[in-house]
Amino acid sequence: MTNNSESQITAAKVKELQTQVDDLKELVNTLLSIICEEPDGVTSGAAPSYGQPKMNYCM
Repeated sequence: MTNNSESQITAAKVKELQTQVDDLKELVNTLLSIICEEPDGVTSGAAPSYGQPKMNYCM
């Protein structure tokens, strides 16, 4: 019985950790999207920021 209950506890912990990893992946992707978005909302990487030369700046 001990082996079975330990297996269930381990499986529950793995499932919880996988859920946390999935949530963190989503958060990282959201943050990267925000960081890479240009000030004028264009995400092509070609539009310069105001007052800066055309050097493919993202922010």
